Amino acid sequence: MNTLLEVDGLTVRLPVAGELRTVLRDVSFSLGSGSTLGLVGESGSGKSMTVRTIARLLPDGADVRGGVRFDGAEVFDLRTDALRSYRAKDVAMIFQDARAHTNPVRTIGDFLTETMRTNNRMPKAAARRRAQELLAEVGIGDPERRLRQFPHELSGGLLQRVMIAASVAARPRLVLADEPTTALDVTTQAEVMAILGRMQREYGMAMLFITHDLELAGAVCDETIVLYAGQVMERQASVRLHQDPLHPYTAALVQARPEIDRRVDRLPAITGHPTTAYEAPDGCAFAPRCRFAEERCRAGVPPLLQIGPSGTRCVRMPGLRGQMVRQQHIGSRSNEEIPR
Repeated sequence: MNTLLEVDGLTVRLPVAGELRTVLRDVSFSLGSGSTLGLVGESGSGKSMTVRTIARLLPDGADVRGGVRFDGAEVFDLRTDALRSYRAKDVAMIFQDARAHTNPVRTIGDFLTETMRTNNRMPKAAARRRAQELLAEVGIGDPERRLRQFPHELSGGLLQRVMIAASVAARPRLVLADEPTTALDVTTQAEVMAILGRMQREYGMAMLFITHDLELAGAVCDETIVLYAGQVMERQASVRLHQDPLHPYTAALVQARPEIDRRVDRLPAITGHPTTAYEAPDGCAFAPRCRFAEERCRAGVPPLLQIGPSGTRCVRMPGLRGQMVRQQHIGSRSNEEIPR
């Protein structure tokens, strides 16, 4: 599989109240053409900041170290026309809140055709026909009428489908999906993800998919990265990550996940509160909340340890692996089975 995106040692600091604060720390991963990589973690872990950095949507004064390479070209070296082409044709972004990223006084037709007319120099009539085709592809009926409507006239699910249509209009090679289903009900969420998956296969796009939902990441993504305090804590094939997590933080997230076939009095919770990158203590950022932490965990920032094709930022691996699995099994057995 050809590598399309490479993120290497990415560290980002943003100006806050007159000082630079770290929001990402030494983030590295790669994404192949046509594959899907998930980013999961609690709020403030750096998921959205990672995709905004890839799209070069950072505020003025941001300090960026490390590299982001798209198809071999360094993204932060792109200038003017090359950067415009990168954002318009190579990479598309689907934002979390579709209503906040559409102009309330412009019609859906204006929203969909603007990029085609501006970047592709497409005639108005041709752009409108293409917009109707895109709406039909994402399952929106009566596309001609929808093009005349304004964003407030569409439901959240329909508007998110419009966002997907806009993102694939130029047939990008990479889609950055920042929690595109968060505000949707479960049924609509499933429909939207099915549309995204189908269009990804048809167009051969790679996708970087952000979500809080471990189950959704496991169903959608080939591999999953777990972020905490702006750092990669674990990267593993999505199926394996659920069955055999390699970091205590990942194991805690998996244990805290509700299951429809089991009843418990109370879900296990991770003690303490999430830590941002600039608040992280010396050593392992997760150590203050980790029930397995030892003194050596606080001695320095642990490297990303490779275990086969997977990686984990835990100095106690692989020795801790069996202990976490046993505790997961004990917790699972204590649950009451729900009759079927």
